[in-house]
Amino acid sequence: MTAAVRTTAATGVQTDSTRKAAFVAGLLFVITFITSIPAAFVFYPPLLNDPNYIISAGADMGVKLGALLEVILVVANIGTGVVLYRFLKRQNAAVALGYVTARVVESTIIAVGILSLLSVVTVRQEFAGVAGADAAALVPIGRALVAVHDATFLLGPGFLAPLGNGILLGYLLYRSGLVPRRLTMLGLIGGPLLLVSFVAVLFGVYAQVSLPSAIATIPEFLWELSLGIYLMVKGFKPSPITTGSAHDVEHELAAMPQGVLGGVSA
Repeated sequence: MTAAVRTTAATGVQTDSTRKAAFVAGLLFVITFITSIPAAFVFYPPLLNDPNYIISAGADMGVKLGALLEVILVVANIGTGVVLYRFLKRQNAAVALGYVTARVVESTIIAVGILSLLSVVTVRQEFAGVAGADAAALVPIGRALVAVHDATFLLGPGFLAPLGNGILLGYLLYRSGLVPRRLTMLGLIGGPLLLVSFVAVLFGVYAQVSLPSAIATIPEFLWELSLGIYLMVKGFKPSPITTGSAHDVEHELAAMPQGVLGGVSA
């Protein structure tokens, strides 16, 4: 009787925890869109598009709001890797670890970009209105810090995101069957396509902000967004991986002292 209760309890715990994990992973993917798009297209452009921002009136509050959103983005990025690793390692532990590592390194690079733009704001505020401040010397500093941000955007979302989310995660989810395999093809196609675009931008074939670059981003964009929505709405598909999680929970319950479940088995 006790063993039966434990098995039933394990299955219930597994089903509930697996569904919650899938929802959280999907939510984190959606949060990356909610935070990154306003930062890139609303709050940062006044700084990024004005070569003389560091000596201008500035739009510092908007830049700071964008930085806050990107800090949340960094947390969400790492969170997707942490939440999914529990399941992905059952398919291929080495590739799963590579995916988590790619997310962490991508987030670190994004953080460097945040610091570079906040540094522009800090320098602008420190020298604004200071008598004798050399404006001609400040402008190159501001442009250099913006160039650092542009480089981090190219290396992070332009290289590590398609490598991690597109190729590694796409492969793991395709092989595991945790989500529909037709859905994973967006990542398996979009990842390599965006990597090719990264190389083209790196060697000056076209600009980082250009029509070809935007077109190359579409499959990867759709992959990450559709994956997030799918996980929130549907969760993981039944597979040996989710079954394995049930067995782990069952073993953990079986290892518990008899008295802990005594009331339930009675």
